Amino acid sequence: MDTLPLNLLLQNLKSDDLYTRDSATQELWQRWFGQKGTMGLQILQRSQLLQNMGELDEAESVLSQVIRSMPDFAEAWNRRAVVYFIQNHYRKAIADCQRALVLNPFHFGALHGMGLCHLKLSEYRQASQAFRQALEIQPYSVENQRMILECTAHLS
Repeated sequence: MDTLPLNLLLQNLKSDDLYTRDSATQELWQRWFGQKGTMGLQILQRSQLLQNMGELDEAESVLSQVIRSMPDFAEAWNRRAVVYFIQNHYRKAIADCQRALVLNPFHFGALHGMGLCHLKLSEYRQASQAFRQALEIQPYSVENQRMILECTAHLS
C-alpha cells in the first residue's frame, strides 16, 4: 500500500471495508513517522522509549531539539504534544497540535489529541469541534464518536 497516493489513502479511511481503513491508517502513520527518513524515525523512537520509561522531560527535550532542527516535521510536533498532554500541559499540547495541523492538515491524531486537551480543560465546544474534524477524516472512528457524545453530554 506504500505506493498509494495521499488522496487515495485519505479516501480509504472512509471505506466501508475495515481492512481497507486499517491499512490506510497504518500507512499514513508510517508516512508521518518516516517523513524525515531513518534519522527522524530513530529520534521519534528514542523519544517514545524515554516517554515509556517515564523520562518525560528528556523526551520533551529530544523532541524540542528535533523541532528546532526540522521545524517542518509534523510528527515531532504531534509527539511533543503527547508528552505535554501526559504532563498536564494542555495549552502547550494544543499549540503543538495546531502546528502539526498547519504542516499536515489531515493529521487525525493531532485533531484527536487537541480534542482531548480541550476536554481536560472543560472546553467542551472546542473539544467537540476537534473530534468532529477528526471524524471528517476518519468517519468510522468509534473513539471520536464516543468523545463527541461525551462533549455533548457536558454541554446539555
